[in-house]
Amino acid sequence: MTLASDNDSRSPHVAVIGAGPAGLIAAQTLAEAGCRVTIFERMASPARKFLLAGRGGLNLTHSEPRERFLARYGAAVDWLTPMLDAFPPSRLRALAEELGEPTFVGSSGRIFPESFKASPLLRAWLARLDGLGVRLATRHLWTGWDGDGRLTFETPEGDVAIRADTTILALGGASWPRLGSDGGWVPVLAAAGVGLAPLEPANAGLRIDWSPLVAERFAGTPLKRIALTLGDRQVRGEAVVTEGGLEGGAVYALGGAPREAIAREGQADLRLDLRPDLSEEQIATRLAAARKGETTANRLRKAAGLVPVAVALMREAGPLPAEPAALARLVKAVPLRVNAVAPIGRAISSAGGVMRGAVDGGLMLRARPGCFVAGEMLDWEAPTGGYLLQVCFATGHAAARGALGFLGFAEPPAWLGGW
Repeated sequence: MTLASDNDSRSPHVAVIGAGPAGLIAAQTLAEAGCRVTIFERMASPARKFLLAGRGGLNLTHSEPRERFLARYGAAVDWLTPMLDAFPPSRLRALAEELGEPTFVGSSGRIFPESFKASPLLRAWLARLDGLGVRLATRHLWTGWDGDGRLTFETPEGDVAIRADTTILALGGASWPRLGSDGGWVPVLAAAGVGLAPLEPANAGLRIDWSPLVAERFAGTPLKRIALTLGDRQVRGEAVVTEGGLEGGAVYALGGAPREAIAREGQADLRLDLRPDLSEEQIATRLAAARKGETTANRLRKAAGLVPVAVALMREAGPLPAEPAALARLVKAVPLRVNAVAPIGRAISSAGGVMRGAVDGGLMLRARPGCFVAGEMLDWEAPTGGYLLQVCFATGHAAARGALGFLGFAEPPAWLGGW
């Protein structure tokens, strides 16, 4: 193993491992405070998952009021709140504008850059980091520490070891492994005694055993303005029928509840409301007023406004009842039996990771002083809609502030913009 040459020793050298949003904002915060920063990235180029997320329009964050926004983080809300307050959506919007990418609020409340793309923002951000003296070392796969506490990497030129004054790990979770986040850090941290929750798929599709008719005819068909219920949790939104189940915003908004139900009971029993804007009584009245002699499918189309895919999903529960009240009950509560969640490699994000008790208030590993963790490596989850990226930025910023405190730097000024 060869030892890579360290940078000069005029100021602390910080190694940031992972070049996604959490790592990049950590590097910026550290460099602006006067640290020498090197970002180590296993892929040939940085922020590949960030770029993929922006392919259909980069949803940076959300404009919801603070309390509603924070509630999206479920059990992790009290842990994440101080970090989100220190780096709220307004700060992320300000950062984008500083980089020449002003943002706007869409009709759904989601916030996007005006260009609607990730690539211009990333190019400007990398240029800023370069101007701050941040070094980017690609094709460096982190493998842990050697006996002298140096960071070890596999590179195309051979194994190298790097000495840093402190380290920030921002290696992502285990979704989209082809983009670099494959959870390969799990055995390294487990061997170091770090408490870890198993990595599991989050914001993933649900597997349902459709009949051949639905699987073959309606795969790829959207379900608009629906509601899904699991237990006492109901969400409204849209979904897409896939060959093997359901995907989409309404599915993801259920959070980890389907995954937990499947682990506990072997299945998750959902109820699909095809017309959440109408009561059961209103639908029954409309169906009763339909002309005699019409097929049930036509009655549902004309009186309840249901499209063919909706009627097909109702038929999955068995023959359609003829009586208006019973038919209306089915419209409002189509039973869906979920057998599994899509595998983590096809999920948008992942749950699990470094547990809350394994880090201190500055996100430093208790088992490895001087090493901090940020982003999706931490044990939290949230639905899509801007909530994922916002926490990656907030925890990257928090880990950098923790590292600066560890290094003895004065506390950086707090963000004063508010939510």
